[in-house]
Formats: sequence, structure tokens, C-alpha cells
Amino acid sequence: EVQFVESGGGSVQAGKSLYLSCEAWGITSANYGLGWFRQAPGKGPEGVACMVSRDGKTYYSDSVKGRYTISSGTGRNVVFLEMNDLKPEDTATYYCAVDTTCYRVVFTPMPDDQGQGILVTVSS
Repeated sequence: EVQFVESGGGSVQAGKSLYLSCEAWGITSANYGLGWFRQAPGKGPEGVACMVSRDGKTYYSDSVKGRYTISSGTGRNVVFLEMNDLKPEDTATYYCAVDTTCYRVVFTPMPDDQGQGILVTVSS
């Protein structure tokens, strides 16, 4: 079972920035996608961003492309999410997640494992 240490998030006004970090422990796959999806109150899960461990390729949902940046930290199982120009519609619980590919983290969020989630609130 993969375990996650998530940090960051909080409450900001629209237009500001926030940062999330995630460290995943117990990943056994040689190659995997590590990233984030989110879920707003009353809505279904929505993919956000993901990075492939083997080659660093990144994927973003259209709703965050150009505003969010995912990057890796020291070690393959650490990722950061820089969220810029935040909007009220970005308000959600953000979950760090891992799967064998980024497809099920970003495009159809049904990852193998996910963290407990971090709340991000953006006020207008």
C-alpha cells in the first residue's frame, strides 16, 4: 500500500498562488505516474496534473494548463504543484495520487492509490 505525505494548500484570494507538495512511500512499480486530482464539493473528481517517473513527462487538465506547474523534488517519489492565478472554481480538495500511468490520474481520475487530500479555498 502506498502512503502519502501531503502538505501545502490553504485559503487565498483569487489571483494569488499556492503550493502543494507530496511524497509517496511504498511505490513498487518501476515506472509510474505521480500527481494530483481534485474534487470540489458536490462534484466528481477532476484530474489536475501528473508527472511520469521515468521521463519526467507532464500532463495537465485543460482547466489548469498554463496556470499550474508540476515538478519533481529530490527523489522520484516527490512532486510539487505550483498553482498560480487561482480562481474561485479551483476551490477543492486536492489529492495526491499514483498509478501505473498518468492517464488514470489526470484524464479519468481513478488512481490505484491516493492521499487523504488537502483543502484549497480561493475566494473572489
